[in-house]
Amino acid sequence: MNDKQQLLDIRYLRMAQIWAENSYCKRRQVGALLVKDKMIISDGFNGTPSGFENDCEDENNKSKPYVLHAEANAITKVARSNNSSEGATLYVTTSPCIECAKLIIQSGIKRVVYNQQYRITDGIDLLKRAGVEVVFIEL
Repeated sequence: MNDKQQLLDIRYLRMAQIWAENSYCKRRQVGALLVKDKMIISDGFNGTPSGFENDCEDENNKSKPYVLHAEANAITKVARSNNSSEGATLYVTTSPCIECAKLIIQSGIKRVVYNQQYRITDGIDLLKRAGVEVVFIEL
């Protein structure tokens, strides 16, 4: 990877971190940006679906089953637009889970850049198996 690309990756990851601050989740705030041709085409953060209460955790501090991950929010948001995620890069603050990895693969995203490793790595493993470039950058 060249120095210019690494600088861009760091900047977009920092922007994803700031975007994560929009999340109402208490346990973990995650942000995601979809970038294509150096333009942000979509964004997302983890939270409940539109129109739902903004509480991500139940009374036992467990995530509610209908909470959407940042990656899923960014991918579904671009699906509702005139943009295409084909060939895009996804910048996400935490490594994707297996369910989000499947969405990433199916949406044509070719590169995933993240800066926090989640304890379960099956999402990253699946992305690599599918030929998606996966980059970890420590900020």
